Amino acid sequence: MWCSIPPYSQVVVPVWRVLVGSRSYRRLFFAQVVALAGTGLATVALALLAYDLAPHQAGRVVATALTIKMLAYVGAGPLLTAALSRAPRKAVLVGSDAVRALAVACLPFVDQVWQVYVLIAVLQCASAAFTPTFQAVIPELVDDRGYTSALALSRLAYDLESLASPLLAALVLLVVPFDGLFALTALGFAVSGTLVATTALPARTPGSRSPRRAAASWRVFATDARLRALMALNTAVAVVTALVLVDTVVLVRSHLDGTDTGVALVLACFGAGSMAVALALGALVDRFGTRALMLAGPGVITAGAAALTLGWALAPGPLVLGAGWVVLGAGCALVAAPTGRLLRDAAPEGGLAGVFAAQFSLSHACFLITYPLAGWAGSLDPVLVLGGTTLLTGVCAVAAVGLWRPGSPARIPGAGSRRSAPG
Repeated sequence: MWCSIPPYSQVVVPVWRVLVGSRSYRRLFFAQVVALAGTGLATVALALLAYDLAPHQAGRVVATALTIKMLAYVGAGPLLTAALSRAPRKAVLVGSDAVRALAVACLPFVDQVWQVYVLIAVLQCASAAFTPTFQAVIPELVDDRGYTSALALSRLAYDLESLASPLLAALVLLVVPFDGLFALTALGFAVSGTLVATTALPARTPGSRSPRRAAASWRVFATDARLRALMALNTAVAVVTALVLVDTVVLVRSHLDGTDTGVALVLACFGAGSMAVALALGALVDRFGTRALMLAGPGVITAGAAALTLGWALAPGPLVLGAGWVVLGAGCALVAAPTGRLLRDAAPEGGLAGVFAAQFSLSHACFLITYPLAGWAGSLDPVLVLGGTTLLTGVCAVAAVGLWRPGSPARIPGAGSRRSAPG
């Protein structure tokens, strides 16, 4: 059963205090902001590059590139985490940023689709090494009272990739070709690496290097009721994210006769919904609890997708699409924003980094199905695509509720846990 802990309003500190109180966290946060802002620019530029190289197959090109990204995360992520387990974490983070900057800098010079795929593979293998390492460092830089606020800040940083970056891309595209977005992305990774290199990071704990601990970190996803439900939630988020990233350019350019700037603005709507949830995370967790909040996510997604399907069938237009993307972004954030706290609570002793790495790989494995599916769906009638999204996310919502029941044990008897968390 869940153990009793004080309400979050008593243990969560304002986000600004987390930034003021920890210099190391503050520098890493700004490094994350810069890198993710650049990644958002690259996402917009990649869609436009695909449309430039293969205008009649842009959705499939983007879907393939993003599927390669997921293959790197799922396949290379665990291998790189194991191979680099004894390396200094600062070297891992800085080296990853350097590789990412070089890969992105080469993208403006490609003239064949296969070249895009190769560079994306290199870029995302570096990200697969960077992200779990970065996520595992954060709980060691802030105390328990500040961790929820740190999660909210981290979610806001990720939302910059969906909101601020497309808006910035829209402005940049007014004065330079989309190739300029790649240059700004490379600059963002360079700045991120510089900030990390000048930040003092805690040493690895001995337990994080144990193969037994690493195995336990993966096994917990099969034994913990919350994490089994999390996989259904991850699937719902993957369905929506693939739809947004792959098919936005097709919906705007081909069905609405929009512009490159229009693509960026519609993508920004998705980030706006997500950011609204992230800003209210502390109050939402305090009022509803982690379980209710996360399980509400696919419900919001399903309702939003159903409304968007009806709206598109009656009066397709940029306002309808933008409003739908806002709701879908909010639903995804209801799942993603509190996930870090859930993972920390469920991690076995000494296995925090392993649990983050496992979540990183398992959650992205969902995209191995949803990205190709979204690429194929780009050639279908949008009403069918949006209706299919409603059906798939509805199934995920029902599955998550069935797996994560209130008052049930968090973990199968006999499987240890660091601690329990409230529902």
